[in-house]
Amino acid sequence: MPMPDDEWADRARNFLKKQLVEKRVTYQELASRLNRYGFHETEASITNKLKRGNFTAKFLLASLEAIGARNVRLGDI
Repeated sequence: MPMPDDEWADRARNFLKKQLVEKRVTYQELASRLNRYGFHETEASITNKLKRGNFTAKFLLASLEAIGARNVRLGDI
């Protein structure tokens, strides 16, 4: 049975939050790192995106790159 959109969003949000904790990167630090990649993020904008669980694949991939997450397994998401 297909997963509802909300469940996909929850999985993506929880995965990114877990990666940030594991890498010990705060939302403020993530914003700073993403700015180096041309993203215009703030701590508040990242907080809002992660609260909603509504962000683009581009944001997710850039965030993972910015925090140095090199090995991502779909089973972990």
